[in-house]
Amino acid sequence: MTALTGLELPAIQTDIPGPSSIAWADRLRDVESRNITFLSHRFPVFWEKARGAVVADVDGNRFLDLSGAFGVAAVGHAHPKVVSAACSQVEVLPHGMGDVHPTPVKVRLLERLAELSPGDLGYGVLGSSGADAVEAAIKTARLATGREGIVAFEGGYHGLTLGALRATHDPRFREPFGIGMADSTHFLPYPRKESEVSGVIDQLLSLVKDTVGLVLAEPLLGRGGCQEPAPGFLTALREVCDGSQALLALDEIYTGFGRTGTLFACEHEGVVPDLLLLGKAMTGGFPLSVCLGRTAVMEAWPVSEGEAVHTQTFLGHPVGCRAALAAIEVLLEEGLAERAVGMGDRFRRQLGDAFTVRGRGLFLGLLPPAGISAVELTVRALERGLILLPCGPGGSVLSITPPLVITESQIDHAALTLRELVDAS
Repeated sequence: MTALTGLELPAIQTDIPGPSSIAWADRLRDVESRNITFLSHRFPVFWEKARGAVVADVDGNRFLDLSGAFGVAAVGHAHPKVVSAACSQVEVLPHGMGDVHPTPVKVRLLERLAELSPGDLGYGVLGSSGADAVEAAIKTARLATGREGIVAFEGGYHGLTLGALRATHDPRFREPFGIGMADSTHFLPYPRKESEVSGVIDQLLSLVKDTVGLVLAEPLLGRGGCQEPAPGFLTALREVCDGSQALLALDEIYTGFGRTGTLFACEHEGVVPDLLLLGKAMTGGFPLSVCLGRTAVMEAWPVSEGEAVHTQTFLGHPVGCRAALAAIEVLLEEGLAERAVGMGDRFRRQLGDAFTVRGRGLFLGLLPPAGISAVELTVRALERGLILLPCGPGGSVLSITPPLVITESQIDHAALTLRELVDAS
């Protein structure tokens, strides 16, 4: 470990962003599409290095990362075993020809994923991003059912590529590209109470009779506000799909690999989907995703006769596959899924009644008291050395998805700082 190990968090009050971050922001403004990075006099800072749950910026400030870099750094930033595996792969073969001349490491990763996944999810389609996995699921459902329709859920976020946008609920993302709310996707409420489940399922039953081939859901909403569905909801979705032609796809790109206290969040309810979508934490920091499917479902794809109908240049990228194998073993060896439960409980206790808390493990959403903006708290927390993200409708919830290796002292520090910020509001 480097000097970034441990708490080492200065009491930063007013110097965010610092001079170097401001200079980099000016340079970025001149070369990047103005739609990509939000830039203001208070936000962002420019990261330079990270280790464990601690990030250092270009001005030498240190921060506690409560975002896990969008949940990617589950085993910690720059975990030595992941770094070593990736570097070893770069030295011998940094790139292959994934669908023409494959690499053994691609085979080993797909075998490992098949071993770990619930049920008969034995075949996979690799990609580079979460949206890639969603695209593969949409295509699989079309091939397997012959139906174009999709049922997704309010608050759901499944990516921003043109196909995945069909299932992403927020109209801010859809409407600029002419994808309205009345196409072949039907959005149903995401039930939070048991009393709401039957009404949602009744609507679903009427839809799957005709043109719907895919039911796509998050086992816990991520960007929709870090919240759980009502008990029995996933089981009810499974039963509906069992009785129809529709496939059930669970998007665990955010919740997968230990974040909610089990390897996959669907295990909390014992539900096995037809398609399981994974990414983010799978590699510990390299772009890689996968759509895993049941054998009978994936046989709908035609056998390659020399030209794959769905592929990409970086499919099965050897560095990403090697990093994924290492990250998965770290997750299992260090018991990080089980650890997430205890650390999540500790965080809730340390917060006291400062926030309303929802979610599971270290996949938590904090609702500030009335009159306090989660977006403003995000900026003020940055000034105190905490990296957070807002989520939910209008950014009304603070998302807590730190590296699963976060220490008890770091958890306590984060909770104390957040309580102080609320008290000062």
